[in-house]
Amino acid sequence: MNQKKQAAPAGEVVPEPVKDPLADLLSQAQNAYTAYMQAQKEVAKGYKQRQGQTEEAYKEAEQKANNACNVAIEKALRARQQAEQQAEELYNKAREKANEVYEVAERQALDARNEAIEQAWKASKGKTETDWKVFQGEQGIHPATT
Repeated sequence: MNQKKQAAPAGEVVPEPVKDPLADLLSQAQNAYTAYMQAQKEVAKGYKQRQGQTEEAYKEAEQKANNACNVAIEKALRARQQAEQQAEELYNKAREKANEVYEVAERQALDARNEAIEQAWKASKGKTETDWKVFQGEQGIHPATT
């Protein structure tokens, strides 16, 4: 619609160009479409920013969860090690006590055996002497002297 204005001869009235309402509507539509496309770009940009923020929040939450998990695992490991150490100490004390009880029982068993053997020896020796005296008729002959 570029109409060149030509100089009108003096006294002539030059009519103003007529506005085309369809051209105005087309221009408005083009402007609206351009604004729509710009708004669509802004919305897409907003979605991308939001997605980036969501991903960042997820990564942060994941890192916090990993850190909390690691702390809990380390705490559980320390508790297990402490429990194992306490159990080992208790086991060692119980083993020492069992050894003490064994040694006392063993000493008592050996003492009882020795006592029984000694008593049996004395009884046997006394019986042998008595039998020998009866056999010898008390002649004064003793088995150790023969």
